Amino acid sequence: MKRIVVLGSTGSIGRNALWVAERFPDRFQVVGLGAGRNIALLSEQAARFRPRAVAVLTEELARDLRPRLQPGTEVLAGLEGYQEVACLPEGELVLSAMVGAAGLMPTLAAIRAGKHLALANKETLVMAGALVTGEVRRQRGTLLPVDSEHSAIFQALAGHRREDLKRIVLTASGGPFLNATREELQEVTPAQALAHPNWRMGAKVTVDSATLMNKGLEVVEARWLFDLDVSQIGVAVHPQSIIHSLVEYVDGSVLAQMGIPDMRVPIAYALSYPERLPLDLPPLDLLAVQTLAFLEPDVARFPCLRLAFAACRAGGTMPAVLNAANEVAVEAFLAGRIPFLAIARVVEETLERHRPDLGPAGVEIILEADRQARAEAENVIGGLR
Repeated sequence: MKRIVVLGSTGSIGRNALWVAERFPDRFQVVGLGAGRNIALLSEQAARFRPRAVAVLTEELARDLRPRLQPGTEVLAGLEGYQEVACLPEGELVLSAMVGAAGLMPTLAAIRAGKHLALANKETLVMAGALVTGEVRRQRGTLLPVDSEHSAIFQALAGHRREDLKRIVLTASGGPFLNATREELQEVTPAQALAHPNWRMGAKVTVDSATLMNKGLEVVEARWLFDLDVSQIGVAVHPQSIIHSLVEYVDGSVLAQMGIPDMRVPIAYALSYPERLPLDLPPLDLLAVQTLAFLEPDVARFPCLRLAFAACRAGGTMPAVLNAANEVAVEAFLAGRIPFLAIARVVEETLERHRPDLGPAGVEIILEADRQARAEAENVIGGLR
């Protein structure tokens, strides 16, 4: 029996993780949950799993939630609450699936408490890759990737010598606007951006997929997860989303991990590692798929990928600024404050205005860079009007 904590339990990754846990009650016990504002769904999850503690965004939400829960479940609030749930003594593995920069401090707290980590919050490694991976090494912990692309790399590396690795290739679906002209991109609405052709994900990551920023963030994440130089990371657009990523070795061999586009597969693997669970999901039917296509990313139409590679090469606080500016820009787009193409412009101008700290960055420096970048991104947005 593995005792797990799910941070971000009401989001897409969290809901799928609980789907897995519910189908294998002899393997998983959910001891902690962390959510944002969706206390209606969180109360249902707490009723099903009877966790030791749950955490929500504010004390006001916590007060509203407490009467809905059965005795025995403690309700916590805010950053301190998330960190306390992440560090529950009975928790063994923490699934970090909070959206955005908010996941950094609870994830660090879990690592420092000696927990094994299943990481879906890519922003944690984008902001503080050196810091997080250094803490994992110091604690002799386990860091398991949850993103389908990084899970694919993790699987394709298993059993092979790292010195034989040449490079990795992350695949991208291309999102809903793969073949759109720049003129068409100028008219994109939030509803259109949220209509992903292959995956069912949360709003923020779906928009990131449409701009290719999601792939850019995954490049930075992969750099730290697998201890790679940026030159060893490639991206290929693969519209079918069947090959989730590839590893190329020095002898020319290329290993690819394939499967249906369903996040429950990599989530289950991270939760059950090193075992695999018999999931009752549709099998991959290659005869029905027939064609697997691969395209070069068009960074002229989708400059966010170019910006992410540049931030990754620069290092220091630049990736944290990239992430913060993107979070602000995506939120503004979804609120109707800026057009779709302005997302990349906001990110680029914020990066240009940042004076990076390129040395080893502690958490205070990273959080300050994040704060300044958010303020600067708002200034850029204000100048667009």
